[in-house]
Amino acid sequence: MPATKTLSRPAAVSESERTLDRYLDGLLVERGLSQHTVDAYRRDLRRLTSNLEDDGGDLLTADVNQLGRHLRRLRREGLSPRSISRALVSMRRFYAFLVGEGDRDDNPAVNLYPPRLPRRLPKVLSQEQVEALLRAPDTGRPPGVRDRAMIELLYATGLRVSEMVGLERSQLQLDAGFLIAFGKGAKERVVPVGESAETWLNRYLGEVRPVMAKGRHDVVFVSYRGSGLTRQGFWKLLRDYGRGAGIPDLSPHVLRHSFATHLLEHGADLRAVQVMLGHANITTTQIYTHIHQHRLRTLYDRYHPRAR
Repeated sequence: MPATKTLSRPAAVSESERTLDRYLDGLLVERGLSQHTVDAYRRDLRRLTSNLEDDGGDLLTADVNQLGRHLRRLRREGLSPRSISRALVSMRRFYAFLVGEGDRDDNPAVNLYPPRLPRRLPKVLSQEQVEALLRAPDTGRPPGVRDRAMIELLYATGLRVSEMVGLERSQLQLDAGFLIAFGKGAKERVVPVGESAETWLNRYLGEVRPVMAKGRHDVVFVSYRGSGLTRQGFWKLLRDYGRGAGIPDLSPHVLRHSFATHLLEHGADLRAVQVMLGHANITTTQIYTHIHQHRLRTLYDRYHPRAR
């Protein structure tokens, strides 16, 4: 007589799993989040579920102490501070959903704090990279003269790109060696202009701009159509020149960072750099001292025979 097959019943889906699936489906359908983001939440919350069950707990009834132990466990497992911060965001939003649904009276994750993220230092060009970038425009053609003048000016003054494309001729005081910039909140500041930038600006203003602008307006930097150059237009130009000079992902702000860092490397006073950059608070400018120290340490480690 043939043996009868025993049909195994599918494991019952727990209440926490059903609730989690309902939450994730809502993120995808109702909130319109991307599949990638929803998958990240799913991984975070399923890891939380597993750790809670190992601890004798449950996703729906977990308290702040259990969630805190989960975060400490993630740290011991070697997750990065950024990943742990994302896991905490996933927890907070899930428990906020439970509160909104009436399944809980409290959000146990709301008073947990994320780990401190390491501060990212801004990208800074070496002086050799700056020289390569300045050589990139074809100064045998009118647009190349304009572009060389703009790059020279940004590196010489640390202007924001919006300040540069908004410059009007009345703001240039090149005979006296400076310009007047209007920063955030229309705050006025005086910024020195170096000799090299002054030379290229004068060449552009004398040879190129009269042909391109045709006397239509007072904006310094113009396109071939005679209209003022836009921030986006300059970003594209600079990015292309950066690629040609072997500098990927170049942005105008990198030149601003390079201006400030190179000044400090050559002995400039931090408060003077603050004034030239137009920072309201010197703590904003102090990031450049960290860059300077980091670069010094890198050079020391690379070249000192007893560094390692």
